[in-house]
Amino acid sequence: MYEHEDSVPPRYDLLVVGSANADLVIGVDRRPGPGETVLGSDLVVHPGGKGANQAVAAARLGARTALLARVGDDAHGRLLRDSQQEAGVDTGGVLVGGAPTGVALITVDPSGDNSIVVSPGANARLTPEDIEAAGALLAAARVVSVQLEIPLETVAATARALRPGARLVLNPSPPAPLPDEVLAACDPLVVNEHEARSILGESAGSTPEAWARGLTALGPRSVVITLGAEGALVSDTRGAGAVRVPSPRVDAVDTTGAGDAFTAALAWRLGLGEDLAEAAAFAVRVGAAAVTKEGAQASFPSAEEVAAL
Repeated sequence: MYEHEDSVPPRYDLLVVGSANADLVIGVDRRPGPGETVLGSDLVVHPGGKGANQAVAAARLGARTALLARVGDDAHGRLLRDSQQEAGVDTGGVLVGGAPTGVALITVDPSGDNSIVVSPGANARLTPEDIEAAGALLAAARVVSVQLEIPLETVAATARALRPGARLVLNPSPPAPLPDEVLAACDPLVVNEHEARSILGESAGSTPEAWARGLTALGPRSVVITLGAEGALVSDTRGAGAVRVPSPRVDAVDTTGAGDAFTAALAWRLGLGEDLAEAAAFAVRVGAAAVTKEGAQASFPSAEEVAAL
């Protein structure tokens, strides 16, 4: 039960409904092939998970942010709650118990690219009933951001629970088939190239513009395709079609969490009333700043750091 439910809730710029994981990170010279063992760096543990990452990224930028998630009653869960509170996130919606805290096993190569395996743990126990119990929290949010590291039925329950006028931002990661009711609520659907191709299958086409057309045909109100160092492409059914948004050039150190920083920044700025291209132009700068530092949450910039980029 959300702890503020019986009181008048504050007004949030962004509510993130999603995962909270401990990121277990090892640097490698190269990734192992099947049956192969490689040596890596010392293990480093960072607070992570796409939901928790987005909440910290938004709060660090100055957004009034809350997180609805589930963690285990363990050391990793305490690490995650502490990191949220230190960033200024309202953690009244962070539920405890049901399973161990989720864990992400991450390898990072010298170029900064990463490979990730996730054990969902408590994230898989965030239920539609939890969403229903957090009605006051959802009613207080201008924008709600979700991902797919929690059960799909919980994502669908979140879409149904939006207050009138609220905006749903969905990053379908890891990719999975999406119900029509969820797709119709997305404004925007935020995907990278891999996610776009996974959703569209053989009909994907070969360009971001083709992916945007295919994704828009599935029913979301708007689509954003992140393109790494090339920035992003945005497509809004209420606007002038697909628009490219360039990114500043930076030296990438670690891409872990950069997509989460982008999505959080995008969601926040949309809640402030910016149009999709304007919000994406800010978000690509946030994502670019994030890849210049190691880790996920530790790399997320302040508004001042974004302005100085």
